[in-house]
Amino acid sequence: MLMSDPQRALITVMMLVAACDDELSDAELHTITANVRYLPVFTGFDPERLPGIAQDFARAVETDEDLETMIDGIGRALPAKLHETAYALAVEVAAADHHPSQEALRLLEIIGERLNVDPLAAAAIERGARARHALA
Repeated sequence: MLMSDPQRALITVMMLVAACDDELSDAELHTITANVRYLPVFTGFDPERLPGIAQDFARAVETDEDLETMIDGIGRALPAKLHETAYALAVEVAAADHHPSQEALRLLEIIGERLNVDPLAAAAIERGARARHALA
């Protein structure tokens, strides 16, 4: 899957986490959409591009594109300063369902490792997401 720009790579990492358990929940979809609409890293991004990126992602998954290849493509498309951002977005999508699947948790480990996210930074990102998505 061609990662033509950092924003596309960030959207793809969120879609990877959402799709890893073969279910795209409303909460995951809402989180992806809200992130794209409101986060500064997506300034200038046209949200109308989301369906096309989702279709490209679905085609890549259908053709059994290797997970590691996709994550490596994400890493290449992102400057190093956005690796933690990518990890944080992935964690937000996983946390949106309140009880992430084992597949999602394992995928987060892989993403963190492949993007060289410091383990302490990863733990802080995860703790923050748990706090934001806690149920009353």
